[in-house]
Amino acid sequence: MEIGIGLAIGLAIGAIASYFLIKSVLQKNNQKVLEELNSKADLEIKEARLSAKRIVDEAETKAEKLLSHAESKNEKIKQKKIQEAKEKFHHLKIEYEAQKAEHLVDLKEREVEIRAMEKELEQKQNALDSKYKAIDVEKQELEQREADVIALRENLEKQNKVLTRKKEELDAMNERHIKELEKIASLSESEAKEQLLEAVKAKAETDAMAIVKASVEQAKTNAGKEAKKIVIQTIQRMCAEYTIENTVSVFNLDSDDLKGQIIGREGRNIRALEAATGAEIVVDDTPEAIVISSFDPIRREVARLALKRLVADGRIHPARIEEVVAKVRKQIDEQIIEIGERTVIDLDIHGLDAYLVKMVGRMRFRSSYGQNLLKHSIETANLCAIMAAELGMNPKQIKLAKRAGLLHDIGKVTEEESELSHALLGMKLCEKYKEHAVVCNAVGAHHDEIEMNNLISPIVQACDAISGARPGARREILESYLKRIGELEELAMAHDGVQKAYAMQAGRELRVIVEAEKVSDQYADDLSFMISQKIQDEMQYPGQIKITVIREKRAVAFAR
Repeated sequence: MEIGIGLAIGLAIGAIASYFLIKSVLQKNNQKVLEELNSKADLEIKEARLSAKRIVDEAETKAEKLLSHAESKNEKIKQKKIQEAKEKFHHLKIEYEAQKAEHLVDLKEREVEIRAMEKELEQKQNALDSKYKAIDVEKQELEQREADVIALRENLEKQNKVLTRKKEELDAMNERHIKELEKIASLSESEAKEQLLEAVKAKAETDAMAIVKASVEQAKTNAGKEAKKIVIQTIQRMCAEYTIENTVSVFNLDSDDLKGQIIGREGRNIRALEAATGAEIVVDDTPEAIVISSFDPIRREVARLALKRLVADGRIHPARIEEVVAKVRKQIDEQIIEIGERTVIDLDIHGLDAYLVKMVGRMRFRSSYGQNLLKHSIETANLCAIMAAELGMNPKQIKLAKRAGLLHDIGKVTEEESELSHALLGMKLCEKYKEHAVVCNAVGAHHDEIEMNNLISPIVQACDAISGARPGARREILESYLKRIGELEELAMAHDGVQKAYAMQAGRELRVIVEAEKVSDQYADDLSFMISQKIQDEMQYPGQIKITVIREKRAVAFAR
C-alpha cells in the first residue's frame, strides 16, 4: 500500500518535474524561435526601410527633375506671355494713338462745321429780321392802300349819284325835245320812224343790187386767184392744227385734287418744274388733265415723265422736282441710244459709231417741216437702197446708199452750235467718225453745197426730195415756227449772265433765268428791256412777245 502510494507520489512528482522540464525546454525553444523571428523581422524591416529609402530617393530625384523641367517650361511660357502682352500693348498703344489723332481731326472738323453753322444761322437770322422789317413795311403800305381804296370807293359812289341825277335830267330833257319836235313836224314819233325806215329800205335795196352786181363781176374776173387763196388758207389752217398736236402733250390725272399739289404754295412747284424742264405747264379747267406745251419734243417728254414720277411718288417740292428731272433726263438719254440702236438694227446697218447711233436716236424727237426726222431718214434710206438696186449696183454700194440715206440729215440734231448748214455739219460729223468717203460726200452734197463725186450722192438727193415732196409729208409753217422759237432762245442766251432761256406760249412769252451772282436786280430790269429791243430790231413775229427775267437766289447747306 505504502509502496503504491509511494509509486504514485513518485510518478506524480516525476510528472510534475517532467512538466516543468518540458515547459522550460519549450520556453527556450520558443524564445529561440522568437529571437529568430525577431531577427528575420528586423532584417526584413531594414530591407524594407532601405528599399523605401531608395524609392523615396528615386521619387525625390524624379520630382526634382520634373520640378526643374516644369520650372523651365513655365519660365518659357511666362516669357512668351510677357512678349505677347508687350506686343499687344504696343498694338493697342498704336491704335489708341491713331484713334486719338482721328478724334482730334474729327473734333477740329466739327469745330469748323459748328462755326460755319453758327455763321449761317446768324446770316439766316439777319435775313429773317430783314424779311420781318419788309413785311412790316408792306403791311403799312397795304393799310395805306386799303384806306386809299375806301376813299376812292366813296368818291365813286358820289360820282355815281351825280351821274344818276344827270341821266334823269337828260331823259327829261330828251322827252321835252321829242314833244317839241312832234309839235313842229305835226307827226308823231311812230309815223316819223315809219317814213324814215321806208326811205332807208328803198335806198338800201338799190345799193345792195349794185354791190351784188359789182361783186359777181369782180368774182368772175378773179375766180382763179380767189380759188388759190382759199386753198392756201385751208392749208395754213391745217398746218396750225398740226403744230398744236406736235407742241403739246396731255398728262392725265387720277383726281383734280392733284392740280393744287402740282402748283404748290404760291405756285413754287409749277415754277420749279417749268424752270427745270423748259416746258410750259398749263393747269386749266380741263377735268383731270394738265397740258404740257413746248416746241421741243424732248423737253415735253422730260416734263411728262417727271410729272408721272412725281405724282406716283407723292413728294412734290422744288428740290425733289430737280432731282426727278435730272433722273428723267438720264432715262431719256438712254432711250435715245436705244432708239438709235434699234433703227440701225432694223435697217441692217453695221459698224456705225456710238455717237452717230445716239444722233440717229435724237432724230426721233425732231421734225423737219412737220415731218418726223427719223421717219424721213428711214424712208430715205430704204428708197436709196431700192433705187441703187434698180440701177444694178453691187451689194456693197447698196449698203453705202442706205447708210448715206439714214445719215443725210444728221447735222440737224447735232449738240454743238455751228454756223454751217446742216448738210456740211453732217458731213463734218461723218468724217470725224470715220465714215466712208462716199457717205460723207452724199451727206454734204444732198443740197448741192459741195460737188458730187460719186453716183450715190445724186441718189440720196433724189430720195430726200421724194420723201419730203410726197403729199402730206411736210408743213412749212411748223419749220418756220420752230426756227423762230429757237432764234428767240438763242437771242436771249447771247447776253451775259443768262443761264437758261425758254420760249413759251407758242413764242409769245420768253422766260430768261439769270445767275444771281452775276446779275443784279437793276441789271435784270435793263436786261428785259435790251432783249425786247433786240427782238424788235432783228426778228419778225405776229402780235407781241412778253420777256420775263427771273433772278433767284438759293442758299444750300447740309446738316451732318
